[in-house]
Amino acid sequence: EEEEEAQKEVAREADIVHSNAMSKSLKIMERMVNQNTWDEIAQDYRYWDDQSDSFKEGEGTLLPLWKFWTEKVRRKHVTALCWSPEYHDLFAVGYGSYDFMKQGAGVICCFSLKNPSHPEYSFTTETGVMCVDFHPQHSSLLAVGCYDGTVMIFDIRNKLNKPIFQSTVKTGKHTDPVWQVCWQDEDLAKNLNFFSISSDGRVTLWTMSKNELQFTDVMELKLTGIANSGAEEAGEETSLVGLAGGACFDFHASSEHLFIVGTEEGKIHKCSKAYNSQYLDTYNGHYMSVYAVKWNGFHPRVFLSASADWTVKLWDHQQKQPLMSFDLGNAVGDVCWSPYSSSVFAAVTNDGKVHVFDLMENKHEPMCDQKVVRKSKLTHVSFNPRQPLLLVGDDRGGVLCLKLSPNLRKTEETRAKEKLAQAAAAGGGDLRKPAPRKRGAEGEGQAASEEKVKTPMELEIEKLDKLLTLSEKVNR
Repeated sequence: EEEEEAQKEVAREADIVHSNAMSKSLKIMERMVNQNTWDEIAQDYRYWDDQSDSFKEGEGTLLPLWKFWTEKVRRKHVTALCWSPEYHDLFAVGYGSYDFMKQGAGVICCFSLKNPSHPEYSFTTETGVMCVDFHPQHSSLLAVGCYDGTVMIFDIRNKLNKPIFQSTVKTGKHTDPVWQVCWQDEDLAKNLNFFSISSDGRVTLWTMSKNELQFTDVMELKLTGIANSGAEEAGEETSLVGLAGGACFDFHASSEHLFIVGTEEGKIHKCSKAYNSQYLDTYNGHYMSVYAVKWNGFHPRVFLSASADWTVKLWDHQQKQPLMSFDLGNAVGDVCWSPYSSSVFAAVTNDGKVHVFDLMENKHEPMCDQKVVRKSKLTHVSFNPRQPLLLVGDDRGGVLCLKLSPNLRKTEETRAKEKLAQAAAAGGGDLRKPAPRKRGAEGEGQAASEEKVKTPMELEIEKLDKLLTLSEKVNR
């Protein structure tokens, strides 16, 4: 068989029309044609900045760029969005259905910003795709969770429409939809592994061995009344009532053992990989299913939650009550922190609006709440890790790319530069010379203190700390 494959490959290379070199050339040509077709959008993507932002303090806008859609996904919901960690123009979209009466096959498409007309790669699954996640180091590996409880791994470099690993009933697959998957760092044996959470109440660790996925249940989500009772009682009650349905989770960036879980009953639990039956803490703030929980990328104590009860809440994991609550007037599908600022986050709602908050500018109202689709519900949102771009997915299979205006992407560094520029302008451009340095030990100490400049990360943490101490005082 190998010889036959080798012979076919040689024949293919000899046939110039069907050779790899030809397909690569055609791909480049297609991208060039697309760039010409969408020239205005490409120019906006590269150069557009809303100049009116300088006259509108505390407000911002979103500019719609490309819309990604393909005929394969007609009447499917966008159930997952994930940017590639290596190629910042590439992202994966999962398609399925949130309506349990209308289930069908699932589709995964990987689109590039360089070619909005057609996906670079696409795969199909037997049941709807509910979640996807790229591996942070091995960026060709894509973990996928499905509606029937299966988890699978695709290598997007493969031409075959087939996963390289897949869970089965024998290997402990979930019995309910898998709502989220998340890759972890390699373990000591250098095995690749990821976590999944499902409505069956299990948080499971999957490890890629040579020929199959091996599973370990890290957490069983007991209903809160049961979790607090004794071990024997808990076992009996769990067999009668069942487990709490897990809806979402997120792992802490620095404390590896720590993670938070959102459930279908509206509770948020703080858990540890070390304890599989006890919660470290439970936060009661939501009254309906929690659709997303996200740790802040800068501050180690802060996380956000979004729920069907129309609210987004900001939490300090060391406090039982939320620090802030935002009512968005409609069920919130997803929420996401920005990668550049500790105080900026975006949320999407069922009325087709994108809400972008910057807590540094306004702690009560969004800086931008813009309706970006007419008759669709928005389901997911994701910030690009490098560019000032936002992806939003809807319940008709459409993915829209939006560009943030300058007011929505301010960092502490840019604010400091603006203040200096304003001070210089107010002083008539008379920038005074710095005072001469003193000699001796005193002078050395002064120089050392001057040299110690705070990093952008430290500035962002400090900013959020100030905001949160202010809100804590208000709460008291």
